[in-house]
Amino acid sequence: MRNWLLPEYIEDILPPEAARVESLRGALLELFRVHGYQLVMPPMLEYLESLLTGTGHDLDLRTFKLVDQLSGRMMGVRADITPQVARIDAHLLNRESVTRLCYCGPVLHTRPRGLNSTREPLQIGAEIYGHAGIESDLEIQGMLLRALTTSGITGARLDLGHVAVFRALCRHGSVDAELEMQLHEALETKDVPQLEAITAGLDSATREALRALPGLYGNASVLERAAAVLPRHPEILAALEDLRRLSQDNALAVSIDLADLRGYHYHSGVVFAAYAPGSPNAVALGGRYDEVGKAFGRARPATGFSMCLRDLAQLVPAAPVTGAVRALYSADPKLAAEIERLRATGQIVVVELPGHDGCKAGACDRELALVGGEWKLRKLD
Repeated sequence: MRNWLLPEYIEDILPPEAARVESLRGALLELFRVHGYQLVMPPMLEYLESLLTGTGHDLDLRTFKLVDQLSGRMMGVRADITPQVARIDAHLLNRESVTRLCYCGPVLHTRPRGLNSTREPLQIGAEIYGHAGIESDLEIQGMLLRALTTSGITGARLDLGHVAVFRALCRHGSVDAELEMQLHEALETKDVPQLEAITAGLDSATREALRALPGLYGNASVLERAAAVLPRHPEILAALEDLRRLSQDNALAVSIDLADLRGYHYHSGVVFAAYAPGSPNAVALGGRYDEVGKAFGRARPATGFSMCLRDLAQLVPAAPVTGAVRALYSADPKLAAEIERLRATGQIVVVELPGHDGCKAGACDRELALVGGEWKLRKLD
């Protein structure tokens, strides 16, 4: 085996893609900053109990685990930054008012999340803590739209779901934990025959409602059909109203899927995924996760979204290549001053090392030449 080969789904980021990733990172963090989102930087490693608290089983299988050589305790390499940000809000900032936070950093997955996905995403996201109303969900989805626009992505669509519908049906139908897990798996895979088999012993209202969920997807008209066939439990009526607001007040094309239970053990309300032309995977994931803060000992409603900068970089057209300036290797202080002046304006100046051409493959389109005792820019052929 060649020693320089990397593990599967782990890749180097080479200069052209790295430039796009860094440009996106800076633009998105600035977008978040001017909207009042403060940057936090959690560590890559944490004790496993803290890293997986409040996330159920959703992150457990995707988290690399190791033993801390100092304490002997189990640690994990983060697979998602959002639980860490919830911990920061709950225990370090400890604010009572609404808090807006953002983050950006690498995460590591034991398995790739989707088709052609990396196991080392560069995750960037924004979160709102301390507000339980639909208004914060609307703000987060507005931020998502701005983030996609800032990234140069057009034609995106948004898939909306709401885990409170399924939870209410299970609670009112007295569904035990084992059957709830089986129902969750059947709905996630849209396995209608399996769903019919495992709901056979439930009361008729719960049974028919659960069997209806896989067919309740499409445009906003799905909400009218859902209101007609689902029980009128208060939680379900509230969830349908939330989805109605979010689908009406949205500049993206919206579809609704009431069987979408993505992150079911993690999210507590609205869930959403954004898809862009040219990508088989979602370019953004998000939703409401009020119970994560509660798991850290301080109940704080929360909503947010995250994206992978590497996925975004694949969809963004490469920026026009800006030619560099070639400069001779010289001790002339006038040349050094001119080089610094050009670099201060953002121009690339490559100083040739003795015996080597500093601008291979046409990377330089200009050079600094000594004309009449002054260093001047001139075009290269």
